[in-house]
Amino acid sequence: MRWVNWCLLLVLFLSGCDGGSSESKPTTMSADEVSVVTDYESPIHSTTTKPIVLGFSQLGSESTWRQANTASIKEAAKEANITLIMTNAEQDQNKQFEAIRSFIRRDVDIIAIAPVVQTGWEGILKEAKAADIPVIIIDRSLHISDSSLYVTFIGSNFYEEGVKASKYMIDRMRHHAGTIRIAELQGTVSSTPSVNRGLGFRKMIESDKRFQITQSKPGNFTQSGGKEAMQEFLRQPRKNWPQVLFAHNDDMAIGAIEAMQEVGLKPGSDIIIISVDGTRRAFEQMVQGHINAVVECNPLLGPLVMQAAKEIMAGRTLPKRMITPEDIFTQELAARELANRKY
Repeated sequence: MRWVNWCLLLVLFLSGCDGGSSESKPTTMSADEVSVVTDYESPIHSTTTKPIVLGFSQLGSESTWRQANTASIKEAAKEANITLIMTNAEQDQNKQFEAIRSFIRRDVDIIAIAPVVQTGWEGILKEAKAADIPVIIIDRSLHISDSSLYVTFIGSNFYEEGVKASKYMIDRMRHHAGTIRIAELQGTVSSTPSVNRGLGFRKMIESDKRFQITQSKPGNFTQSGGKEAMQEFLRQPRKNWPQVLFAHNDDMAIGAIEAMQEVGLKPGSDIIIISVDGTRRAFEQMVQGHINAVVECNPLLGPLVMQAAKEIMAGRTLPKRMITPEDIFTQELAARELANRKY
């Protein structure tokens, strides 16, 4: 009923650019893991005269993208006068379960989750539903059989990001004869962005046997992981080295660039590099000629999450999926766009 309003919200907020026992012990958190509220276990009873209380389980702080996403959530909560309780799961699904149970004990108004992996969520979501606490899924989507366990998903179309990366590669290599060797730097194993970016990328080349993914390894969305994986790729005989690198995020691509430079390669020339995220650091690498193209993945989800929370508390119906508008940028556009990057 409010599809038009939500399209307008997307433009307004994102124009700059996924069970054990309920008696488990509470999560131990450091001071920087809590925003606004510091008394983690005390119940909160929100009334019409008090701010909405949002419990947010962030999956980690593994990348520049994730740090920008966290900052966006914090800033938007403050601007919206929403009380935010946020935890950092450090890439551990069990820590997310613990945090969500603490939110339930605390009787927050809404729970938001950026899930570290796709599966294993039905039990904990049923606990939230039994407590009558609505759930918003952000950034990474879930594989669950009962979609009524959450209200809405806010994030990117990771499959389409993989398609965009593959289309750029196909066009870039259209005059190249013979087999084209591709190395792939995956993200966290079983995470939605890594799975779907890989699927989208492969779909576009499955009918063209010139394109062969000859090396693929997880780099866990970190710069160090990307560098280590690329170093392993380059330990192969030179005749097996890739001609194209598809990195599932910018941090891994930047780590891979370091590994290439250590063996005397010219990234962006000797090996074509395509990445996903669109961080300022990646644009700087494009300006230097080290990355050839970057597919945008917008981390600035905070305003839309807070607006969704307000809509839910007002009893309004939301779309089941809200996908952020995103683009692809090449070296030719990098210098002009660099000044516009907000993360």
